[in-house]
Amino acid sequence: MITVSSLQAAEQRRVVAECFARSGLTMEQLWLRYFALGGDVSEVDLAAYLRGVLPLPRIQRDMVAHAVNERLDELSGARRAPYSRDVGDDSRPRGLLAALVGLLDGAQRVSPERLPAIIAAAGRALDLELTVYLADYEQRQLHPLPAESAPDRTPLPIEASTAGQAYRHAGTVLTEEPNGPRLWTALLDGDERMGVLEIGAATDADLHDPALRTQCQWFASLSGHLIAAAMRYGDGLDTTRRRRRRGPTTELLWQNLPPLTAATADFVVAGGIEPAYDVRGVTFDYALSDTTAWLAIFDAGRDTVSSGLVVSAALSAYRSARREGQDLRGQEHAVDKALSAQFGDGTTVRGTLAEVDLTQGALRHLEAGGEPPLVLGTGPEPTTVDSARRPPFGDGGSRRIEASRLQAGDLLVLHTEGLTEARTADGERFALADSLDASAGQVPPEIVRRVLDAAKSHCRNGFPGDAGLLIARWPGTR
Repeated sequence: MITVSSLQAAEQRRVVAECFARSGLTMEQLWLRYFALGGDVSEVDLAAYLRGVLPLPRIQRDMVAHAVNERLDELSGARRAPYSRDVGDDSRPRGLLAALVGLLDGAQRVSPERLPAIIAAAGRALDLELTVYLADYEQRQLHPLPAESAPDRTPLPIEASTAGQAYRHAGTVLTEEPNGPRLWTALLDGDERMGVLEIGAATDADLHDPALRTQCQWFASLSGHLIAAAMRYGDGLDTTRRRRRRGPTTELLWQNLPPLTAATADFVVAGGIEPAYDVRGVTFDYALSDTTAWLAIFDAGRDTVSSGLVVSAALSAYRSARREGQDLRGQEHAVDKALSAQFGDGTTVRGTLAEVDLTQGALRHLEAGGEPPLVLGTGPEPTTVDSARRPPFGDGGSRRIEASRLQAGDLLVLHTEGLTEARTADGERFALADSLDASAGQVPPEIVRRVLDAAKSHCRNGFPGDAGLLIARWPGTR
């Protein structure tokens, strides 16, 4: 079906091609001018457009026209190429490059709470209306950040909304709505899910265009990086994610956590802790390199006022030893020594240290009084790597370093006793293996979210001990 807009686009292309022929420019010179304005198609595609072989989106057509007109302005008196709309006094740069540059420039030295407006303004260079939603710390709802373009937005459930679908799968979802299509894409800081970006077309931008949707994903990733960076020097965005007050110990433990998700081409790791607003004695850590992944989880209990300080000391000692290049045995000794030196004899922390050789999948781990690691592979049940109980850190006893091998695609699961000890009112324990099995096939951060959410529902948020969960996948692709 030929529409009025398609006829207008065809006429615009015809006149642009005619003006280009009189401009004296070579195709390469025209493409360089077009690219400098923010154009993003190749020289070959630009030539195909001028021949009428390949259509271009409206913004890209106008950039070609502008590049031609700049040359015609140099040749005074020449006929100008037409735009697809009346540009009036709007001389703002447009297109993907203009949007990304606008976002980067606008984000410099800006207060965190100003970022939503900066993101929205940069989106207008693509003729898009953008609204930022951030996930709360329990990962149950997506909360809109205040913006002039979206004053009436309300929180959206992660489990039962289109926005939540994009968040759960860390992808993009397009919906058809009465007032036009809507695009939802995950807001990512690397591989960590921060929230989602709601995208609407301000004029006639085509959200069905695969190229535009890819550009929106790039834009969302850059926005996610900037939001995560801004949270490190201000509280304006973080308060949107909080549903309850945190005490000092919980605040300390959250601040000491690494990003909840990270990935390389050879490894993906994700973690979480509960109760999100009252955790007192559990933490985890990891580090990824080109050849090795290091993982650790610690549990000091939640029964004493010093639990947070004790588990933080264990974490700091582990990190220090790991960053000095010490192996599992050296990391173990560093944790033991730190607990003894700072808190005296009798202070213990349960936990597990592990390292994975990313070239072969070789797993070495040291378990110290905590829950043994689990491996989920092709079999129907998780495999316990080592079921023998070892003395906790700080006890002074000997612990064995166990060795095994992961298979391609295996999931490695480290967790604390607070997860398996989550109980219903009548004492039924949480079935961790069943919950992991029900989440099979999901990406690690989504498995973590689902398992912790299932445990919360099982015990009605009444965790007897802090629940920590760290899940890693070794794809075995080398």
